[in-house]
Amino acid sequence: MKSKSMPSPAWEHVQLAAKLADLKDDHYRTVLTLSAMLELFVEKGIISREELAAKAEALDEQLDSLISASLHPMA
Repeated sequence: MKSKSMPSPAWEHVQLAAKLADLKDDHYRTVLTLSAMLELFVEKGIISREELAAKAEALDEQLDSLISASLHPMA
């Protein structure tokens, strides 16, 4: 019976680096697409830069509150 050999730690690091590179590429493409969409919305007058900034700030504050509450549930 042939035993399955374990991959070397070096090979695992190479695979992990490749996965990370793929994720970075996916993230870049997602952010680029989102940026293009937002620019089009602003150019077409669907939303103003001020409205966009205000919404981003509100969502950031909401997220900070949720994270804080989850880290300190008894506070």
